[in-house]
Amino acid sequence: MRTRNRHRGFSLIELLVSIAIVALLTGVLLPSLAGARRAGRAAACLSNLRQIAAAALQYAGDQKSSLPPGASDFAQNLHRWHGSRANPAQPFRPEGGSLSDHLDAGEQGRTVRSCPTFEATMFALRDAGLGFERGCGGYGYNNAFAGVVRREAAAGTGVWELVTDRSGSPMHRFERPAGALLFADAALATNPGRGLGPVTEYSFIEPTWWPDNPGHRPDPSVHFRHGRPGVASAAWLDGHAGASALGRTASAGVYGPIPTEAAVGWPGIDDDNRLFGYR
Repeated sequence: MRTRNRHRGFSLIELLVSIAIVALLTGVLLPSLAGARRAGRAAACLSNLRQIAAAALQYAGDQKSSLPPGASDFAQNLHRWHGSRANPAQPFRPEGGSLSDHLDAGEQGRTVRSCPTFEATMFALRDAGLGFERGCGGYGYNNAFAGVVRREAAAGTGVWELVTDRSGSPMHRFERPAGALLFADAALATNPGRGLGPVTEYSFIEPTWWPDNPGHRPDPSVHFRHGRPGVASAAWLDGHAGASALGRTASAGVYGPIPTEAAVGWPGIDDDNRLFGYR
């Protein structure tokens, strides 16, 4: 007698059950995978900021402890720490800034100019012909104090007059280097239009109050773009880097959107310049 081998296939019910199980597992795993991607981008961003801070400290080592100027001859508005331009109507190029040579030392150096979480926003602004500081990579410098030289108008007044913006501040002016912000994730809460969202790139992290006019605020520009609730990657004057949570926010009324809705504000809860200033 001959025995016929029969190969049994899946029934329709078994196939549907298998599809349902795969869909269920996918639904369970997708949030974890998305969280892992967010964590990976945040880690890469933190590494970028650590390297940018190291470049600024290396610059200071070459310049007798003076940090890089954030915007030399600011009235002309042609030079910033990340690049330069020929006239104020143009976007900044990544060449000619006080830190450009340090940031672009080799192919690896160029990667620090872009926060992975903020890349899509910057590309969309560029493609729309908007934005003007793409070379900053979505990072901002403490230009109000670190990127210039200031002196106190009178002891105890809290008014810090500008001495020069052609040089950054000597590092010894900061009493608490570990508590002084150097760089952080940055953006301005402004509506560029064309459905591009509530922020645009910006290369400075503004203090809580204007140093030379402490009764008036700038609009905040530290961008808490990583995770939920959002945190901002930050690098400090002593060279360490870490994540900081949103502590407070306010609007000076210069730009349209409410900073809170754009996840823009300041770290910490103290309504003063202690995270930015000399003291």
